[in-house]
Amino acid sequence: MSPSVALDVLGPSGAYRARNRQPVVDVAGRPVAELPLAPRLFVGRAMSALRAATPLPLDERVAAIARAGRLFATAELGELTPEAYEQAVSRVAGLPIGVVRAATRTLVRRTAHLYRGLQFARPAGAVGEWRDPLTRTGRAVWTRRGEVLAVHAAGNHPGTHSLWPEALALGYRVAVRPSRREPFTPHRLVLALRAAGFGDDHVALLPTEHETAEAMLREADLAYGSDEIIREYAEDRKVLSLTPGRSKILLTADVDWRGQLDMLVDSVAHHAGTGCVNATAVFVEGDPAPVAEALAERLAELPSLPPEDDKARLPVQSVRTARALQSHVLGRAKGARAWLGGDGFVDELGDGSAVLRPAVFELDRSDAPEAGTEMPFPCVWLAPWGRAEGVAPLRNTLVLGAVTEDEALIDALCDEPTISNLHLGGHPTHWTDTGMPHDGYLADFLMRSKTVLRG
Repeated sequence: MSPSVALDVLGPSGAYRARNRQPVVDVAGRPVAELPLAPRLFVGRAMSALRAATPLPLDERVAAIARAGRLFATAELGELTPEAYEQAVSRVAGLPIGVVRAATRTLVRRTAHLYRGLQFARPAGAVGEWRDPLTRTGRAVWTRRGEVLAVHAAGNHPGTHSLWPEALALGYRVAVRPSRREPFTPHRLVLALRAAGFGDDHVALLPTEHETAEAMLREADLAYGSDEIIREYAEDRKVLSLTPGRSKILLTADVDWRGQLDMLVDSVAHHAGTGCVNATAVFVEGDPAPVAEALAERLAELPSLPPEDDKARLPVQSVRTARALQSHVLGRAKGARAWLGGDGFVDELGDGSAVLRPAVFELDRSDAPEAGTEMPFPCVWLAPWGRAEGVAPLRNTLVLGAVTEDEALIDALCDEPTISNLHLGGHPTHWTDTGMPHDGYLADFLMRSKTVLRG
């Protein structure tokens, strides 16, 4: 991809080539594209146009989203073929090309089954619109909390963009602020949605500076994402902040952990260890050392390769970023027993980039703060756990994989409000399916039920 290729601002009147541009560089520091930054006045007008637009009928919205998923995977969009898009994402995000391809397949599947997935989120007692005959005797109607959603997108994984099209299906108009780290996925998805039938004033791509991004958030009815702007407004009720996952696994003494080793490796290393659903801590009832040793032995087999290599399984970053991360992790790991990566986990590729190799550390207690550390590569902390400790060390977890036969413990884990998802048995922490909530349903945030009674 040539550095002269510019990603456009996609406003309510079509593409707009802003004067202010920033380079998008790959993991070796080479420029691969330019990202324009929309000015404050342009963003204000775009948000007003989105608010004034009338949503498409539901059936048209759902069909257009499914078409967009197919276009995303097969069409040339914004001067990029699907293959060129996946190569670009792999090089700038440092993700193995196989992970990027898998994210494309996930987006196609989610957009194809989006309506079905939304029905899982709708309250069983609510109907979809006021015209439903049941409202003649009084019924809850599922309605939007607003008209315009601002998405402040993360750039760690393209899969994060397979969620927000739900808002379009529900009738929202959506403004997306792409990450400067990886803007290709949202740019491509907005182009696909427009080509599939959504108007330019229904979905927009608005790259911005920090101050303008704040204005974009304030002018939306609701906002969602995980960038620095969202974190600043995390206490605002109209903002849904996506926080680190800190997914975990619990192995109790009534099961043989050896039969779960494949699941452990998969949970730690799937997505190249970059996802919020990757396991970052394993709690073992008993001695964690044998588990740590076996896990380290398996993870050490993963190869160090450039991200665009079909056999790549590990993330890549610039040498400078990788070295800084290594210093941070090893600084936190002082006092922990290192089974893998204790001497360093940065493997330079010779072009200014470096592979982040797996790291495995053993802690001496379950409440060690390191067990709550999430890193953007396969880095896992193992700790002992005892029944007397209960759920306390397992709190604040996106996905908990619990391998146990203890039904009383399972009851407690299900009841714990800070554990978002619970996988029992040998299911990897990254498992998901149509209609299954990620961190609750996004629709829980976007929608509400109101009583409608008509004659």
